[in-house]
Amino acid sequence: MGRRGLILATLLLAGCIPSSEPRRAEPSREEPRAARSDPDTRQCLADLSRERVRFEVLPDRNFGGGCSAIGAVQLLDIGTPTANLGAMTCPLAREYARWTRQAVQPAARSWLSSDVVKIESFGTYACRPVNGMAGGKLSEHGRANAVDISAFVLRDGRRITVLEGWNSDDDDVRAFLRAVHQAGCRRFGITLGPEANSLHHNHFHFDMGQGPYCR
Repeated sequence: MGRRGLILATLLLAGCIPSSEPRRAEPSREEPRAARSDPDTRQCLADLSRERVRFEVLPDRNFGGGCSAIGAVQLLDIGTPTANLGAMTCPLAREYARWTRQAVQPAARSWLSSDVVKIESFGTYACRPVNGMAGGKLSEHGRANAVDISAFVLRDGRRITVLEGWNSDDDDVRAFLRAVHQAGCRRFGITLGPEANSLHHNHFHFDMGQGPYCR
């Protein structure tokens, strides 16, 4: 095979090798039924794309017992990694990305003089009643419509937890946590923190259920 033939064969072979780069789902490609038919979901997906959020559209799923993940996405990159994020309804994902970018990072720089390099969560979807009480109303977690945030890791190495920081002796830590909690109240339907009840002593709960309610 001549030199030109060898180059051509190499190029053809390279074109057959799949890329390992994760691909963000485009709204026009193989979307779940809810994403195709619901105008609010379509607008939400467009908002995520416009705001340069990388995400994957997930198939609609019903898990029984009223639990579901309809019109949900998986966030891949919002600029700040978050541990344990699973399926999230698109509106929740959109507001979470905005909260992280427009509230958490500015508050960290203002009060703690450092960027947040990682957020820790207790997860999103969980098929269970409110507060885990048997026979109770279905939690928004059972609709992939809630997220629980427990800690923030700073670039300077500090780890700020809701559990230890909410009533910390450090004024700046307390101010930071209250700032991001209040920012959640302005973005999510329901925001709960340590002052809501003992079950939220170690995390912030954000959901897009009926509200507004902030505690």
